[in-house]
Amino acid sequence: MRRLVSQLTRFGLVGLVGLVIDVSVFNLLRTTVLSPEELHSGPLIAKIISTSLAITANWLGNRYWTFRAERRVRFVREGIQFAVVSVGGMLLALGCLWVSHYLLGYTGVLADNISSNGVGLVLGTAFRFWLYRTWVFSRSELAVPDPLHEQARPEIVRSETV
Repeated sequence: MRRLVSQLTRFGLVGLVGLVIDVSVFNLLRTTVLSPEELHSGPLIAKIISTSLAITANWLGNRYWTFRAERRVRFVREGIQFAVVSVGGMLLALGCLWVSHYLLGYTGVLADNISSNGVGLVLGTAFRFWLYRTWVFSRSELAVPDPLHEQARPEIVRSETV
């Protein structure tokens, strides 16, 4: 239980950095070059760009800090899985933004932030944490040996295949 709380705390802190990146870039783009007045689909494009930057920062933070004891030997496969899960979380946020902005007609900056960075964030965070923990950084997968935790984790088998 203590390990789960520690992971959740680290996940939250990494996510907070990603949130700052996501919200800052989204609002910068949404209110300037990708405003709906300049480009009809501007808010969606702004969200895709901002979330993509946040995903990159989150992968690095989660790989090297949150789930460092569970990271894979083959980081390319892990990175692809992380990206797949992250895109799923992004689609949840984009769906919330699309419904609010284009279906319901709430087109203001505040409404776009509430739908994508509020509702979408909550749904996406729960989705991502569960899949990061159970699939991307699963203890059932082979991991990179972590000298700080090696004695505490005798069940990890070292292998070059992933």
